[in-house]
Amino acid sequence: MPRFPSPLAGYGATWSTKSRVIAGVLVLSVLLAVAGLTAWATGSGGHDHDDDTAAPSPSSTSTSESAPKPVPGTGSVPKPPQLSDPLAYAKAAAVMLWTYDTRTTNRDQQLAGMNAWMTKETKYTDWSSISAQVPDPVLWSRMADNAQYATVKVTEAHFPSAFKQALAENPSALTEAYIYAVTVTGKQQITWKKGGGGAEDRSVTLAVQCRPSRDCSLVSLAPRVAP
Repeated sequence: MPRFPSPLAGYGATWSTKSRVIAGVLVLSVLLAVAGLTAWATGSGGHDHDDDTAAPSPSSTSTSESAPKPVPGTGSVPKPPQLSDPLAYAKAAAVMLWTYDTRTTNRDQQLAGMNAWMTKETKYTDWSSISAQVPDPVLWSRMADNAQYATVKVTEAHFPSAFKQALAENPSALTEAYIYAVTVTGKQQITWKKGGGGAEDRSVTLAVQCRPSRDCSLVSLAPRVAP
């Protein structure tokens, strides 16, 4: 039975060149350097795999595509909330990433809805790391044939310890890009026709931008950091 890949499936294998450039920016200006991002950003080839990742990676066609324009129909992707708290926004973004409904939403709608959450600051936005989480058109079609959808319950969100330590050591470093690392955990429930279904634990670290006097926005999936 086709299933929507985990947002961390094949983690590290589908990061584009732009992802690595943005990661370098984060190293220099957004405190993620303390999480070991420097070594990751300067690695060769872009084909590193986490040893503990068993699920198949999404299609490489998703990593380089541009965000599609919205298509007719509402779709099921929630609109980005108007929040200034990075923890609250990251929790909402994780729900957005982990939920889908192929019964009411086609793939272009899914991508367009997800793109609405991204920061408009092109220096930082890493759309490829987000779009890579969406299955390729063939798999999405097969999921739709089986009326597959997913819901999620978020259990908690926190700033990783490395991020908090770096912020304590250099509070002014945050004021250039106002990008926060937030780790979110939850449980995803996947359902398909004829009573099929299952549940899986989920965890993701997101880079979220929350500038003063502005609503937060999503920057990227962040490399794994210390809990």
